Amino acid sequence: MLQEIAEPAWIDAFESVLRRCALQPGDTVAVLCESQSRPILPELARQAAARIGCTVFTLQVPSVFAAGRPGVRSTGASDAIQQIAPVVAALAASTLVVDCTVEGLMHAAELPAILKGGARVLYVSNEHPEALARLVPDDLLEPLVKEQLKRLRGARQMRVTSAAGTELSVALAGATCGGNWGYTGRPGTISHWPGGLVLAFPAAGSVNGTLVLDEGDVNLTFKRYLERPVRLVIEDDFVTRIEGSGVDVELMRSNWAAWSDRNAYAVSHLGWGLNPKARWDSMALYDKRDFNGTELRAFAGNFLYSTGANEVAGRHTLGHFDLPLRNCTVALDGVTVVEQGRVLA
Repeated sequence: MLQEIAEPAWIDAFESVLRRCALQPGDTVAVLCESQSRPILPELARQAAARIGCTVFTLQVPSVFAAGRPGVRSTGASDAIQQIAPVVAALAASTLVVDCTVEGLMHAAELPAILKGGARVLYVSNEHPEALARLVPDDLLEPLVKEQLKRLRGARQMRVTSAAGTELSVALAGATCGGNWGYTGRPGTISHWPGGLVLAFPAAGSVNGTLVLDEGDVNLTFKRYLERPVRLVIEDDFVTRIEGSGVDVELMRSNWAAWSDRNAYAVSHLGWGLNPKARWDSMALYDKRDFNGTELRAFAGNFLYSTGANEVAGRHTLGHFDLPLRNCTVALDGVTVVEQGRVLA
């Protein structure tokens, strides 16, 4: 297990990313964390912001635990703030919020109010700093993501296929599409580090077909490489059949059922990874407690299919699966953008 201390190289990595967020001396930086946050991340954020000459303060709130529900993992929807108005006001009035909560504010109920105040938010994924330092964004990632995002936003239909048996059709009319390159310098926006992917949140009733998770594909909620294929039949956004044999399919069936919530079976978002620094095999190098797995969402050429909350479709749930698939072909209006797991220019 790697140690979590303030290595100079890791402070350098945080400083590099914060400078890409257009911070200037005298800007106000709020470091948001919770009682279960990885302690090294707020510390590195504070030291990096101080190097830039910013005014830095820390807000720590208690982590929330609810008896009787399954463990919440990989949702991007932290409930740690609990609508505490002074906390929201302090974050909204800041230049930059460095979000070190466990799950992140991407889909948190308080995010719109924070962004409306003019703050920009950088969610630092709950990774070991060694992983974050490997994935500091460079000058090439932002234009690549923007180019792919433009193609996604201009498309009407997405088709995803694979030799394993995936055959998925996605109507993009009414979808909300976004891209992430690991930093943000614009007030009222949010990004996350590591970055490097484009995603669509489809409107209701837009996704149909079959998704086959093959051996070596990833269930990030469980932080597990699949050892046997799992076949999901999807009808009007919802997984209606979960087919296969072995522990992988049994784990997925059990977790879905535990939520007692039909919306947990529905599509949240889907898209593809673009980060050439991110590696599919990196999960094998870390203990589960040492990483969150955002790198696996972003490795170049993966097709990311996620289930759970989708505000665009009016669905809300804490049940969530992030499923990066390898070796898929993704086409937009008949034009291939990812061919068998390889991003095309």
